[in-house]
Amino acid sequence: MRLYLAQHAAAYAKAEDPERPLTPQGRSDAERMAAFLGDAGVQAARVLHSGKLRAAQTAELLAGRLAPDVEFEVSELLAPDAEPGPFDWQLGAWDADALVVGHQPFVGRLAAHLVTGDPERAAVVYQPGSVLCLERGDADQWGIAWMVRPELLP
Repeated sequence: MRLYLAQHAAAYAKAEDPERPLTPQGRSDAERMAAFLGDAGVQAARVLHSGKLRAAQTAELLAGRLAPDVEFEVSELLAPDAEPGPFDWQLGAWDADALVVGHQPFVGRLAAHLVTGDPERAAVVYQPGSVLCLERGDADQWGIAWMVRPELLP
């Protein structure tokens, strides 16, 4: 199973717009990421996001190419400051690739928790719009397969 763990794309600051929608650059980054990953054959059978507008918009743009017929799930367990442990236990029951769109520091802490067992031990450095692919191997151990940041896209 693969877990595509995405940080939402660039969003407006709370002072500019309290709803925090994606900026034009954030929308462009998410569209380019979706095209890149779609062209690479990435697909997801499940799509989850935090319910916050910036995560929902990013999930919509990514899923348009990676999971066009999948209904979105909203999870409060993906809040920016949520602990990764409660979300982790759900992953054991999943058997299909999933796209999860969340926020920092949560996505970074979840990646660290899954890969190293310690959410405080940084495993990757996220930028808005980045997608990390984790792969579950034997004995439910997770490893990093790859990561793509918007700065690397054409």
